[in-house]
Amino acid sequence: MLRFGILSTAKIGGQAVVPAIQDAENCVVTAVASRDLSRAREMADRFSVPHAFGSYEEMLASDVIDAVYIPLPTSQHVEWTIKAAAAGKHVLCEKPISLKAEEVEQLIEARDRHGVLICEAFMITYAPVWLKVRELLAAGAIGPLRHVQGSFTYFNRDPDNMRNIPELGGGGLPDIGVYPTMATRFTTGREPLRVQATTTRDPQFGTDIYSSVKADFGDFEMTFYIATQLAARQLMTFHGPDGFIEVKSPFNADRYGAEEVELTDQKHGRSEIFRFPDSRQYKRQAEAFARAAKGDEAEVVTLESSLANQRFIDAIYRASDKDGWETV
Repeated sequence: MLRFGILSTAKIGGQAVVPAIQDAENCVVTAVASRDLSRAREMADRFSVPHAFGSYEEMLASDVIDAVYIPLPTSQHVEWTIKAAAAGKHVLCEKPISLKAEEVEQLIEARDRHGVLICEAFMITYAPVWLKVRELLAAGAIGPLRHVQGSFTYFNRDPDNMRNIPELGGGGLPDIGVYPTMATRFTTGREPLRVQATTTRDPQFGTDIYSSVKADFGDFEMTFYIATQLAARQLMTFHGPDGFIEVKSPFNADRYGAEEVELTDQKHGRSEIFRFPDSRQYKRQAEAFARAAKGDEAEVVTLESSLANQRFIDAIYRASDKDGWETV
């Protein structure tokens, strides 16, 4: 069993990741750390975790864990991932793992120097929904892919929320823009060549709150928009000459609709719906990470893939400041 330490008592850990690790077949949570020991003990007791630490450093120095899960604010991801790697711990870090491509290069260097596994927690890459989309595209179910269209929006004007605080790594592209980019790259195995984009920032917060993006992948085009101050919506569509694939609730499984993929033929004469109730993508993520950390065969999100995805996001920011194409 791979023994996880949870570095912080952040909401996403308690709601999704810790229960998934505890439910996994090959890993377990053995410690929780917080800068407030009482909060660490509270979370540890809630999940029957044996150890609680009043500092991150103390947990990293202990021998009761083999790996850490990091759900800290984005601005702290690189710092604590490197510290965990230096302590000889494998790292599963919330997305985005960094805010700049050069920071991912630092993580690759730390991974190789210390001989540990470092992965960005893109749970969608473990979800049956997205594995099915990749399978359908590879099988030529819609013919040659020509266009990908996506949207991911929500409404959040809370000034105390980290998503609206630049110093903590807030902004729409780091928070949700990384999903349509990763999903497209994951399912197609292709990388963007160049992008055009427009981005709007909130005058009060200073964070990016809306982006509209066009990306050239060579054989196909991708367009998507993301927003943090629009009504909640999620959808991804893959379009070819022989049909199209729609992914319902593509990123927050079952929250924006059913976990399903619909394949429709060219003339709308036939549709197939593939449903995945209770896909448990966080559990699948934990189990795949644990297998890889133990040296067994497992498909995980490599830092090289994270680097390519961050280069995509960096190019969107650059393209937003100019009129025309920006090379990725």
